[in-house]
Amino acid sequence: MVHDFLVGVRGAERVFLEICDLYPDADVFSPIYDEQGTEGRLAGRNVQTSFLQRVRPGKRTFRGLLPLYPAAIRSFDLSGYDLVISSSSAWAHAVPTGMATHVCYCHNPFRYAWNELDRTLAERRDPVSRALLGSFLRRWREWDRRAAGGVDRYLTNSHTTQARIAETFGRVSTVVYPPVDTRHFEPGDVGDSYVLLSALMSHKRIEIAVEAFNRLRLPLVVIGDGPDACRLRALAGPTVRFTGRLGDGEAARQLATARAVVVTSVEEFGIAAVEAQAAGRPVLAVGAGGALETVVDGVTGRLWGGGVEGLVDAVTTFDPLAVDPRACVENARRFDRAVFREAFPRQVEIASSARRAAAVNGANGSNGLSLNGHSAAGYPSARGTRTS
Repeated sequence: MVHDFLVGVRGAERVFLEICDLYPDADVFSPIYDEQGTEGRLAGRNVQTSFLQRVRPGKRTFRGLLPLYPAAIRSFDLSGYDLVISSSSAWAHAVPTGMATHVCYCHNPFRYAWNELDRTLAERRDPVSRALLGSFLRRWREWDRRAAGGVDRYLTNSHTTQARIAETFGRVSTVVYPPVDTRHFEPGDVGDSYVLLSALMSHKRIEIAVEAFNRLRLPLVVIGDGPDACRLRALAGPTVRFTGRLGDGEAARQLATARAVVVTSVEEFGIAAVEAQAAGRPVLAVGAGGALETVVDGVTGRLWGGGVEGLVDAVTTFDPLAVDPRACVENARRFDRAVFREAFPRQVEIASSARRAAAVNGANGSNGLSLNGHSAAGYPSARGTRTS
């Protein structure tokens, strides 16, 4: 089991932890690992790290190591494994797997080099650093495309990400929706506050909600932490409150009592939107990306066009109290973790079976192409399979 980095527990890490739970004896590899930051959820597992672990990076410092992660992920030796499962939103899919079957759950191609490249460069006001970063990220694209050739089967979280994988890597992928523990949520007594639950990062566009609720003078509770926290707090008026990161139980309570839950960014999937519906509350989400698959417009929420004016209009014209909480709960069940726990292993077995068949064909003298187009001759059978 391979993940980009293990320093906190956010959407991608929650999916990875669910995958780890499906394969409880598998070894875990990550360039860096913080047991406290990951809330001890991998305590007792065999977690292998790279040379970057020596500098003990954490949630506040790990991004500064960006140029070193390709070398770190390539430093792992997984040649003794028959099956490798990577969980990638950046570089984990590039792990060298030798003769193993490699299944990658891709949360998104590395956003800063691909779909967020222009915005990432625009945020650099110094032209020299902007030019250097642009050159680095364009070289990253070349490396990323080559790395994609080492994956046998791509799985992904939505049709939005599926299209990005096809465009950036030229690869076919299969959608397996992320797991949401819908049983952890239940409807509560609805309050007056709107809620936004998100990592506080610039690409989440949370300033749109802050400005909209400043204008509306309606209460907004922002749950989460991240590098954009100070900037957002400085923008907030008296009706906008920041809680920081909350435990799962308190976050669930906040969702259940929200008037509605606000999503300001184009999410690849958007676990928070599904959690809100599992708690019986409607979602006001930008009408793009994963929200098109998780929110039923006019039934479990409202899809709006983006921007401050769009959100102001959505809040003022949509009545959250007219939404049937039962419809929200029922819609959320489509994404329950039980669905994921059935679908994911089935896709892994399809990839493994295809590799075994390709190996047999290769031994019989055919061209023996694997799913990624590489020669499969000589690949080992699945007997005595070791999983990473």
